Amino acid sequence: MPSDTDHKWAFYTCSCFITENIFLEEFKLHVRFQSEHQFRSDYQAVLKKLGCGTDKQFKDILNKIAEEVERRQSFDVKSAERAAVIKAVYTPLHKHVYHLQESYLAPEFKQMVDYCRGKEAVEEGLLRLMRTEAAPRVYRFPVFERTFCDDLIEELEHFEQSAAPKGRPNTMNHYGVLLNELGFDDGFVTPLRERFLQPLTSLLYPDAGGLCLDSHKAFVVKYDMHEDLDLSYHYDNAEVTLNVSLGKEFTEGNLYFGDMRQVPLSETACTELEHKVTEGLLHRGQHMHGALPISSGQRWNLVVWMRASEKRNKLCPMCNKKPSLVVGEGFADGFTQDSGSSLLQNVSCVLH
Repeated sequence: MPSDTDHKWAFYTCSCFITENIFLEEFKLHVRFQSEHQFRSDYQAVLKKLGCGTDKQFKDILNKIAEEVERRQSFDVKSAERAAVIKAVYTPLHKHVYHLQESYLAPEFKQMVDYCRGKEAVEEGLLRLMRTEAAPRVYRFPVFERTFCDDLIEELEHFEQSAAPKGRPNTMNHYGVLLNELGFDDGFVTPLRERFLQPLTSLLYPDAGGLCLDSHKAFVVKYDMHEDLDLSYHYDNAEVTLNVSLGKEFTEGNLYFGDMRQVPLSETACTELEHKVTEGLLHRGQHMHGALPISSGQRWNLVVWMRASEKRNKLCPMCNKKPSLVVGEGFADGFTQDSGSSLLQNVSCVLH
């Protein structure tokens, strides 16, 4: 079976990555920043209503945005530097978790994948094997065995306690691990996507790129009573997202889903879903969602943003324009200049 780790084409980032979807945590607001004049015109009145009433407060926001823009501009270089240092100085506690084994997977999940690999597989048959949710096209199913989840969390905690450098998952999650920097991509996340998730997404989301997922960004986020408690309403830079609850013990913290990002919040009714340990929620990346606060304990979630260059090469999901490409490291943000080769490779993956 071909592997994306052996790809012969480069992945790119859209230049909008620098300016689009910057999250202002204090105000729970996603903004776009191209210039101070544009930002004032678009957001000053909104921010004033949210409590940003003085020039100093507005300047503080501009400074935070400048810091975030600088972080994004240097992200690829610094991420590669962190990965090199981690590889040189960090000794894993559980080496086995870095390489996906079928024994880590829940029997129900393997049954669904086996069904999808059959010549007669259809969406209706797959849906009979999984749990559908009240939120449209959101699906729940067991993904991992509990023993694997425990081992993975122990490994991540061991890494957290080490002196190795650490990058935050994204602008909204301040605690967690970028799995590619820790060395999980080639042996774990790529085969999980290619061999086990894409057979499902091909039947469930053919219209959203599920047939031709050819890259990903994977990370683990941590919610703790003394750290991040929740996650604001947002959409993902992905065609399809898998979110797996790994543990530990926690109360509350349910996920909630609204509508697709194109639908105003005022026209949206949200659906709350319980997130159970070992289970994953599969959904379209542009489906607006968030996480309610935990009320006790600690929760770890594995999140895989899966991307289809065949889709995003035509329209960037972040700026809704034809992408303006900038060379990136690794999978970058999943854009390619040759969408045909990636599509053919992934159709081959599905058929095998």
